[in-house]
Amino acid sequence: MAAYCCMNVKSFLLSLILLFTPSSAVGRDEFTEELMIKPLSGGFVYSHFQFTTKWNASIHDSKTFTHFHLFPKSLGEVLKQYGVQELHLSQTQGLWRHKLWGYPVHDAPPGAELWVWFKPSVKDVNSAWTDLVNAVSGLFCSSLNFLDSKSTVIPRRNFQPLGVTSGPVPRYSVRYGALPKEIVCTENLTPWKKLLPCDSKAGLSTLFNAFLFHDANYHSLGLHVRPVCADESCTEEAIELTQSLSVVTDVISTSLIGSPNWQLKSLFGNHLASYCPLASKSLIMVDITSNKNDTLFKLTPEPTITHTVFRGQQEHSYATYDVRSMLQSGRAINVGLTYSNNQKLVEATPPPLHAHRFITGHGLEDGGVSCLISNTMPTNQTISYMDVLPWFTRVKFSSLQVTNNGVNVPYKTFYLPAKDRVRPHQLELTFTLWAKSVTKVHFTFTRAFLKWTEYPPDAHHGFHIGAASITANIPSSLEYTAPGQTSSQLSSIFTEKPSDDNPRFFLRIHTETLLVSLPTPDFSMPYNVICLTCTVVAIAFGSIHNLTTRRFIQLDPLKKKGLLSKLKALVAKLRGVQPETKPTSETQQDSVSDKKTEDLVSDKKTEDLVDEGEERS
Repeated sequence: MAAYCCMNVKSFLLSLILLFTPSSAVGRDEFTEELMIKPLSGGFVYSHFQFTTKWNASIHDSKTFTHFHLFPKSLGEVLKQYGVQELHLSQTQGLWRHKLWGYPVHDAPPGAELWVWFKPSVKDVNSAWTDLVNAVSGLFCSSLNFLDSKSTVIPRRNFQPLGVTSGPVPRYSVRYGALPKEIVCTENLTPWKKLLPCDSKAGLSTLFNAFLFHDANYHSLGLHVRPVCADESCTEEAIELTQSLSVVTDVISTSLIGSPNWQLKSLFGNHLASYCPLASKSLIMVDITSNKNDTLFKLTPEPTITHTVFRGQQEHSYATYDVRSMLQSGRAINVGLTYSNNQKLVEATPPPLHAHRFITGHGLEDGGVSCLISNTMPTNQTISYMDVLPWFTRVKFSSLQVTNNGVNVPYKTFYLPAKDRVRPHQLELTFTLWAKSVTKVHFTFTRAFLKWTEYPPDAHHGFHIGAASITANIPSSLEYTAPGQTSSQLSSIFTEKPSDDNPRFFLRIHTETLLVSLPTPDFSMPYNVICLTCTVVAIAFGSIHNLTTRRFIQLDPLKKKGLLSKLKALVAKLRGVQPETKPTSETQQDSVSDKKTEDLVSDKKTEDLVDEGEERS
């Protein structure tokens, strides 16, 4: 028995040693944590947390998800159960303003967005998608279970696989769905951060402040799983899990003195005092590209190293802080930025592509959707545009127009019309944006009537329509912050090598969501009818019941009055008040009976007098 207990203790200690051994010792997992901070125009600051787990295993191997180290087990079991090859999830509150802020690392539309590529071995993709959205909904405490057939499409040209594939993937293996009305709250952040190897107990995740995040102008949670190459030769596959958290803070509004200067403590409410021991790399990167000749602002403390890289024809500079080496000195890290002149901030630079989408028309019958896509580059650019609209906006495909300064632009299209209460409209266009111009996409629709049970509780607020997506490969890296497609680590920007003299940067942006008003019934009408009907019935019932149930009874005039009547008469006499007679049928019957009695008495007296006179005579 003692030997058995000793064996259990040794096994337990060995498990602890393996758990806290660096990932390089295990040789299969690698975890990195990074924070990129970028000053934006108008006194805004963009903070992007990114946690990357690279697992040297094939996602197609059924034995992969039997033993876990740094990769979260709960997520791995979901991927295995439903045959997922790629999964991309975003939960966003607020709107990213591309024209003012450039491009984020991971662009996401307002609300929730989920798109998944299933393995070719999955036979029933629709069933797998239905089960998957329910599982992911429970995993992240969201409403993704509402992604039914009425809000799900199969993209034909957009949302291609971002990871490596061993061969052509069937196009029916992808599903895309969005919930533009989804609200992001702390219930989504809590399960998301629990997937991290160090949770929020150590490392960059200790800077998470739910109160400050949800008070920001924009915040987005992202989770991306894809197969990547394990090395440069790409002879073996690896699974890459990227968890990202993006926040845009208005520093001037949140500052007590209206200053654009910031520190980690002012942005997140705390300084950085630890690093994740399971992370092979822990970095803080500050984008100082806009700080020409170090005249605009100054960083404190001095960075560990400053990287200057060329991406295409654009130069980018990053001040990098090695968290692990700086914390070994025994002091906490509180990176700060101070402007030389508070009146001169970072200026907005228009990005190569940006879009603006809005509703046209008036009334509750007909309407339209217009999207203005701007190309600020000196060259033409081919893009792919996808728009998904609910079934109750009956799109008139014949009204579709793609114009530039009033001139029709040739385009290729894929359009799948909606079916009432079954599937949405799906519109995909491919066309070329002319250099330094604005192209307009416009079509009209008719509003449908809904059943009264299909309206939400806030029916007069309107119905949300998801954002449109624009995909392109642009030659310019101006205002571009995302790393290359070979690796999701932000620090890979420092070592990436362009494939040729004309590199291309993959770009996907989203437009605004829309709010459409539909004809709304008068939900108060049943209440008004019920109140009116009940009032009329109550009034009529009282009178009819009184007439049909009342009995008229003649009282005996010779009957002696009771004690109560005598007391009432005595009180009235003492007060000097004549007793009032009630105008009732009983009183009238009493007066008639008394009159008849008096007449009978007088007649009787008359007869007695006549008889007495006759006897005397």
